Amino acid sequence: MSKKKLPSKKSKSKIYKWATKMAQNQEQVDRDLSLLEFNKRVLEQACDPTVPLLERLRFLSIFHNNMNEFFMKRMWISRYLFLNHPGSETQKKMQNIKPFVQSLFDRAGQELENLKVQLGKEGIHILNWKDLTNKEKEKMTKVFLDNIFPVLTPLSVDQSHPFPHISTLSNSLAIALRYPNSSEKVFSRLKIPTFFPRFYRCSSTPTGESRWVSLIDIITGNLAKFYPQMEIEAVMPFRIIRNIEIEMDQDGKEYESLLTMISQNVKDRRFGEVVKLEYLPPENKWLLNLLMDELDIYDCDVYPMSAILDFTSLDEIYKINRKELKFERWPQVTALELSQDHNIFDCISQKDILLHHPFEDFSTSVEDFILAAVNDPNVLAIKMTLYRTNQEGSIIKALIRAAESGKQVVCLVELQARMDEENNITWANELENAGCHVVYGIVGLKTHCKVAFAVRKEGTKIRSYAHLGTGNYNSQTAKFYTDMGLLTARKDVTEDVIDLFNYITGRSLKSDYKKLIVAPMQLKSFFLKAIEQEAKNAKDGKPSRIIIKCNNLEDHDVVEALYKASQVGVKIDLIIRSICTIRPGVAVLSENIKVCSIVDRMLEHSRLFYFQSGKEDPVEGKMYIGSADLMYRNLTNRVELLTPIEDLEAKHEYYDVLKVYLDRDIQTWEMNTDGSYTRSTEKSIPSQRALFNYYKSQNTLKRGDQ
Repeated sequence: MSKKKLPSKKSKSKIYKWATKMAQNQEQVDRDLSLLEFNKRVLEQACDPTVPLLERLRFLSIFHNNMNEFFMKRMWISRYLFLNHPGSETQKKMQNIKPFVQSLFDRAGQELENLKVQLGKEGIHILNWKDLTNKEKEKMTKVFLDNIFPVLTPLSVDQSHPFPHISTLSNSLAIALRYPNSSEKVFSRLKIPTFFPRFYRCSSTPTGESRWVSLIDIITGNLAKFYPQMEIEAVMPFRIIRNIEIEMDQDGKEYESLLTMISQNVKDRRFGEVVKLEYLPPENKWLLNLLMDELDIYDCDVYPMSAILDFTSLDEIYKINRKELKFERWPQVTALELSQDHNIFDCISQKDILLHHPFEDFSTSVEDFILAAVNDPNVLAIKMTLYRTNQEGSIIKALIRAAESGKQVVCLVELQARMDEENNITWANELENAGCHVVYGIVGLKTHCKVAFAVRKEGTKIRSYAHLGTGNYNSQTAKFYTDMGLLTARKDVTEDVIDLFNYITGRSLKSDYKKLIVAPMQLKSFFLKAIEQEAKNAKDGKPSRIIIKCNNLEDHDVVEALYKASQVGVKIDLIIRSICTIRPGVAVLSENIKVCSIVDRMLEHSRLFYFQSGKEDPVEGKMYIGSADLMYRNLTNRVELLTPIEDLEAKHEYYDVLKVYLDRDIQTWEMNTDGSYTRSTEKSIPSQRALFNYYKSQNTLKRGDQ
């Protein structure tokens, strides 16, 4: 077994000092509590009667998936402080988190029971084993005996059989057994493999009605078949979550390569400390105490669930083909500049093209650009950064074809993309085997910028083309993440892209760029100077305004700079989807700051940064799209990119989008000074519907469905 890698004493000391400082800073909202508030807003989507029924199930699944990530990535810090620094300021945080999280899961369970009733009225019945007819039980028992029973292995614990390793997020049954004529109890664990469907259809009718039962119920209903002649005293479904934040050697000197280091880290995670135990009632004290002892956990780590053990399993029900119970599909449009039957390089060479996905089709813009570069015999070289891509790897397969055809192909594959490490290691090996030049990133930094670059021979000259975006090169997530990108052939930008790749692949010391703003060298200082300039403009009586749209705002220095700008009269609008540690609307401190969050049918993912810069016409202000959120990690520990939008037509579109997000008639969640949020219920139009209508009116050619 791999040795468990816990944070070093030095790391723990840093964590305690940092956490104490943050806990004492009453001017900023706690980061983790802010993230939990976001997950609460996601849960509210599942409870919203205006959202179609099956979509509400999907939001329950998203909610639980988000909570899983919260515990895997963040909970170990609060847990360590709670257990090791009793009475400290930071202990209060855990005392707030535990009941808040429990209340969210209780609410989710209540909503699932409510949705079961409503889905039943629509002919979709989610049942318990006891609710099945005898015929249905016979059918499911046959499925169990033929397909499930041969695969499962009960593991009982005694002197010769130690307590088994429990994998993170794996569903299990904890079983209390008793031998006949004996008072001694035996613990047994039955792991439920992930490759089985989580729900089975036990019957259906010609009219479309269907009846479903969970895999856990099927197994529990047939549990005696594993333990003939033994008494089953209690059964308790459970699962655990382990910490995945395993400390790595940041300079990589322990390992022969970054690839080796990341591969080992992925293996080490299997043995991360347990930070959460979830179980379904009825609670059995003997089983629960045994699990807590063996897993080395405490009361603060234990969460009783209701209705279901794993809400992400509801994805199986969501797949039911009932279009009337899902969001209406929106036809995507092709960006107007690309909608004519022209060579895409000709289109880009004429002007910069601003893209906004999924309102404008990813496949007819970004994918077409990459495929054109792969297939065009005049393209000499292709360079890309790959952070997350889809499992099918359509873009990666295209790059492999390009390398096999003799093109120079360079790929930065970020092995440290959280939760995607194994996928990226696989693709990196395939790209390298095909002859691509593969770089694994920079030790100590995570490469998070999104860039695709092509060098093309045109007559006797060489011309470069680039795509710079806010989102990943992933054709699947591009359908339900909102992101912006820029296609450009401008020499000042493409020369910067060349320098950027030389920094990433050749470790050049380039730190100044003509147009692009790059982290970790420039980005934080750029934001601080831009905010300071808006404050100076306000003092001088010039027009001043800041609009920021991103996923998270947490960097302490940026928050302090925004407070100072607000205090001299700068109007600041922040559209922050998730974590936001700033407190808006506080007298003197932040009276000119407004914060809203948009949670809609698609995940808001674009990062937009606007500074009015003293201009009377707001469209003349400075506009940027970027890969970075305003978090310490993005600004100092990652390779990130901010791209200016300078084409006048693109700037008008960009500002139109900001106006939609800030329109008084758009549905948002408005942040209160205490860090809670209030839904603007009187507002009637979802922002994404308004943006779809905007692009539908602006563009002419429709292609495909979302």
